[in-house]
Amino acid sequence: ADPGALAAGFERAGAAAVSVLVDDRFGGTVDDLRAARRTASLPLLAKGFFREPHELAAMREAGADAVLLLLRDLDDGQARRLMAGAETLGLDPLVEAHDAAELRRAVELGADPIGINARDLSTFAIDRDSQLDLVESAPRDRVIVAESAISARAHGAEAELAGAQAVLVGSALMRAPHPPAKLAELISRPLVKVCGLTREDDVAAAAEAGADLAGFILARETPRRAPGVLPVPESMLSVAVHVGEITDGRADLVQLYGRENGHRSRNGVLLRRGREVARVVDLPWHEADPAHLELARETEGRIVLAGGLSAENVGEAIERVRPWAVDASSR
Repeated sequence: ADPGALAAGFERAGAAAVSVLVDDRFGGTVDDLRAARRTASLPLLAKGFFREPHELAAMREAGADAVLLLLRDLDDGQARRLMAGAETLGLDPLVEAHDAAELRRAVELGADPIGINARDLSTFAIDRDSQLDLVESAPRDRVIVAESAISARAHGAEAELAGAQAVLVGSALMRAPHPPAKLAELISRPLVKVCGLTREDDVAAAAEAGADLAGFILARETPRRAPGVLPVPESMLSVAVHVGEITDGRADLVQLYGRENGHRSRNGVLLRRGREVARVVDLPWHEADPAHLELARETEGRIVLAGGLSAENVGEAIERVRPWAVDASSR
């Protein structure tokens, strides 16, 4: 692959920065970094196994704006020297951790940003669950980058909801027939939730149609009540919809509504591990309540639009409200 063409393509597709592998043991070179610098104006991260300050100077000369520092290969003294050297050169150090001990070290070293890698570089095994636990436990005053194991929009969304402000994607892009198009797909919003699923065949059909979130209604008020939270493909997240109280905690996310006078409240919240991560704004296109659209637009934070959406109006709803997700099966 042409690193210059790729960097330019990723920039056009919406990347905030581009990581360039510069270690020849893994097929990268400093010339790849120079090629990317010639074609792209966005920040470039030099990705290698750096141990000495002079190596960082070479990366700066080749056009890097940031360097990756792997705590697995560095003791605290080495890490401090490299972080200080990077800053002197005008480079931002991205300090990478893989486990809880390395994350503690990164925090104590004052690292910001901190990368949390789902891949164990000793075995190349992937553990997304452990990565997400670390992301969630990281201090909220640091920029956290979830690295590796992002091959679907739902993966990036889950990292975001756990607390990551950015994701670093490599293998999924380079394996794709058109890497910039894959990037555009991964970062596009809104996500699509299909709700009211009651059978595994329904889940499979929703996944085939491109849904990111599979909704299972567990409230007693509805004839679409699911028998429980069903298995979902690796490319999707499960959402359990409850009213009043949570009776099943096995889903990736919970969509919770209050119960008012024996009925479901109009708006709700989206929870991850009991923490609110989005607001669910229902019936934004109800003709009898045009002010509700304004409410949806003014709601702070992530918005999930639900209720009254159809093929005829969902495009306009997305254009006007810019939600984080839409419930495409709300009618």
